[in-house]
Amino acid sequence: MSTSKTKLDAGLVRELAAILREADLGEVEVEHEGLRIRVSKATSMTPPPAPAIVQAPIAAAPAPVAAPAAAPAAAPAAAAPAAAPSNAVTSPMVGTVYLSPEPGAKVFVNVGDKVKKGDTLMLIEAMKTFNPVTADSDGTVKEILVSDSQPVEFGEALIVVE
Repeated sequence: MSTSKTKLDAGLVRELAAILREADLGEVEVEHEGLRIRVSKATSMTPPPAPAIVQAPIAAAPAPVAAPAAAPAAAPAAAAPAAAPSNAVTSPMVGTVYLSPEPGAKVFVNVGDKVKKGDTLMLIEAMKTFNPVTADSDGTVKEILVSDSQPVEFGEALIVVE
């Protein structure tokens, strides 16, 4: 019965799939007015490497294990400095960050600006909705860690306010 009341928007599904690709996520789920849509990447790539690793230990376990271990170790080291500032304002959602209210307009804040708790620092667009990112406390903008129109992840450090 609920399918007759709620019509599935194919454009919304395409947009969710685009967000999934752009943000390199495994899954995106949205619920609105009783309609829940979840889009996820196929995980068919995951099972084939497992049998290869199970069969490989006898012949060449050290080489395959050493190469993947080195790559993940480098990735967290690169991600750690971006999330390092404890006083950084982080992204409340996955989306695209905008530093001004509209193209060509003055940016919300610059490095060195004084801000008060609740001041808008930037916008994050998610599913064609612009969501303000506000200052958690009074302070001075020390560093802006993102650029205009940059895709961001949930929890990603955006701006440092001291």
